[in-house]
Amino acid sequence: MKNGMDALIAKADILIEALPYIRNFAGKTFVIKYGGQAMVSEELKDSVAQDIVLLKFIGINPIVVHGGGKEITEMMERLGKKADFVGGLRVTDKETMELAEMVLVGKVNTELVKLLNRHGGRGVGLSGKDSNLLVAQKMPPTRVVRDGEESFVDLGFVGDLVRVNPEVIHNLNQHNYIPVISSIGVSPEGDGLNINADHVAGELAAALRAEKLIILTDVEGISARQGDATSLISSLHRQRAREMIISGEISSGMIPKVEACIKALNNNVRRTHIIDGRLSHSLLLEIFTDEGIGTMVL
Repeated sequence: MKNGMDALIAKADILIEALPYIRNFAGKTFVIKYGGQAMVSEELKDSVAQDIVLLKFIGINPIVVHGGGKEITEMMERLGKKADFVGGLRVTDKETMELAEMVLVGKVNTELVKLLNRHGGRGVGLSGKDSNLLVAQKMPPTRVVRDGEESFVDLGFVGDLVRVNPEVIHNLNQHNYIPVISSIGVSPEGDGLNINADHVAGELAAALRAEKLIILTDVEGISARQGDATSLISSLHRQRAREMIISGEISSGMIPKVEACIKALNNNVRRTHIIDGRLSHSLLLEIFTDEGIGTMVL
């Protein structure tokens, strides 16, 4: 009986630990970049959806941004089309752009909305085309050096975000909906453009003056030594983060995540976090516990 009561008291202690965070964050906006293993594991999908719905019910306004590069590649392979990347960016011809929209808007987005709704939330799916939410322009040709020869490659329908029009997000928040945004932008001519989802999350957090930007990924956070989880950096100033990008200590897919954090911080977002989306309920662990997890960029 005593052990059972101790377990109940421990649960109450967890709630008490969360109380000051709940009080401080009520009414605030969190932008959550949903990606990595949390997008492909059914168990983790469910965990993330539960966390997001809980945030909404306790008075926080979660805004979800997602990509889906792995799913796009899988669909291309299924249709016999080879994915081509330059500098980490997908070369996106018209057919690939159509596939990307189909996968991001028609599959990934609707699945996440369905999960949120299943757990009692009011998810609403959007792309950057809706209400001109994400206005972008085509990226210029990218410089490539191969075998000592320099050339420029046209990436096609890949976009640089130039403007965020967040009015639709404000309206949805006021009516207790949870916006779920796929990283498809729209050009001034009305063309769909594929945009890096980390950059979308950073720009959206900046436009909304969000309290937090939280990026879910497939590693523990930023490490002092790449691939060494024991060297995890729990707190990192943005200037040091810039230096680590320049020196190569931060590289590959972590670069756009850190760039998104810096962009958000430079536009009055109070805190940014890169956390391990492979952990069940990682959002709650980061937001409502004293220790937190992952790396906070500030």
